[in-house]
Amino acid sequence: MPIPVYEHSITVLSSDIDENEHANNQCYLRWMNEAAIAHSSKNGWTPQRYIDFGASWFARKHTIEYLAPSFEGDQLVLRTGVSDWYSIRSTRMYRFVRVSDGKVIARAETLWVFVNLSTGKPARLPKEVADAFVVVEAKEI
Repeated sequence: MPIPVYEHSITVLSSDIDENEHANNQCYLRWMNEAAIAHSSKNGWTPQRYIDFGASWFARKHTIEYLAPSFEGDQLVLRTGVSDWYSIRSTRMYRFVRVSDGKVIARAETLWVFVNLSTGKPARLPKEVADAFVVVEAKEI
């Protein structure tokens, strides 16, 4: 059975801290990608399975709204889920929550496009991929 909302654990490391003494913006994007891959893998679609299938997800657009900083040692939970499916694309939502106080420190989304690896062009989302995920409302994430 598909996991609708996946929770990805993060520890903010010293290497994540920038000159402003908080986790760098690039870390959030990296964590989003890691959580998306982990969620997909838990639902049976690992990066290798996509390659073997001949298609994969490519990011078209990322949006991140930073609400509060995170610091070295912070424990975060990144909640993520798929909020819509269309013929060739999908939107994945993310919510970063600091464990110590339950505060939402960032919200984000990525527009993903399903691409045929041979042609490099968008491809229709196959039923077997769509069936591996549950579409959830943003408020559930």
